Amino acid sequence: MRIDGVPCRTIWSEADGKVGILDQTLLPHRVQRLSLTSAQEAARAIADMQVRGAPLIGVTAAYGLALALRERADDAAMDAAIEMLADTRPTAVNLRWALLRMRDALLPLEASGRADAAWSLAGEMAEEDVAVCSAIGDHGLALIEEIAHKKGRVNLLTHCNAGWLATVDWGTATAPIYKAHDKGIDLHVFVDETRPRNQGAALTAFELSQHGVPHRVIVDNAGGHFMQHGEVDLVIVGTDRTTRQGDVCNKIGTYLKALAAHDNGVPFYVAAPSSSIDFALRDGLREIPIEERHAREVTHLTGETEEGALATIRVTPKASGARNPGFDVTPARLVSGLITERGIVGANEAALVGMFADRA
Repeated sequence: MRIDGVPCRTIWSEADGKVGILDQTLLPHRVQRLSLTSAQEAARAIADMQVRGAPLIGVTAAYGLALALRERADDAAMDAAIEMLADTRPTAVNLRWALLRMRDALLPLEASGRADAAWSLAGEMAEEDVAVCSAIGDHGLALIEEIAHKKGRVNLLTHCNAGWLATVDWGTATAPIYKAHDKGIDLHVFVDETRPRNQGAALTAFELSQHGVPHRVIVDNAGGHFMQHGEVDLVIVGTDRTTRQGDVCNKIGTYLKALAAHDNGVPFYVAAPSSSIDFALRDGLREIPIEERHAREVTHLTGETEEGALATIRVTPKASGARNPGFDVTPARLVSGLITERGIVGANEAALVGMFADRA
């Protein structure tokens, strides 16, 4: 993907052994690149959401572990670094998946060789993520092409940001959109603003603008209205964790979009890389830990003033508290299908285990 026409990824290795990232807390108003030099800085970037999105935080954690092993690489130090990084975000399964994959590969090695091996494996995981997202785009493109063949213009709706800023490149939910746009298909995207952090308005809209994809930002509660009036042909969202029976945990508000889609006969698909499928869990509503973030994300908003300065304002009375669950769970019965790197699969245990028998 590109920023101002220049190819860009969300994370990269730098020549001096540091890890480069985009500070996503400043987008869309500022494009700032940062260098991570330690596992602690990587953990802070994940916790503070300078990097965010399930696939990206997995790769960031892998690089964070590689940075930690340069300082000390014995078993105890490696396990301590893994736990520190894993504790930054409890909901997205990619984070712990990536760290345990690193540990399994590094544990048999002598401590002296672990740092270089970890750096190499983190790079491999980044490239794998790009390939996975591109494949999701190819499979999801078929859904858009089918609608375009029948109707001409395709109106899509997406929730939060499951774009290239949430991965290393391409994105999950946006990958089919980019592929369709590049193929010349006439499409338009409704972008939920996605309170409380406004990741749709800030990040998805930024991405689509940079790529020239027609889109409009809508408030979160408008999606159902547009579905009722036949203005949405397809919903594609991302996922932070999907259970073996097809329950989907994603950004708060996804469940309400799924209910509206179901009520209005709108196909509701989830772009799900296999790394986000947690075969150890079955019942998403009862088993997935839901991260509750700071109330300040609800009570305050940050944006750009008319003079071009960044400012944070309070939107609630000082005496009012707030609750801020970051995610909700959409039951499998509301999901039309999962778009994975291996193809589109039903949101049920038999289908998922059949497609991913090697992991299940």
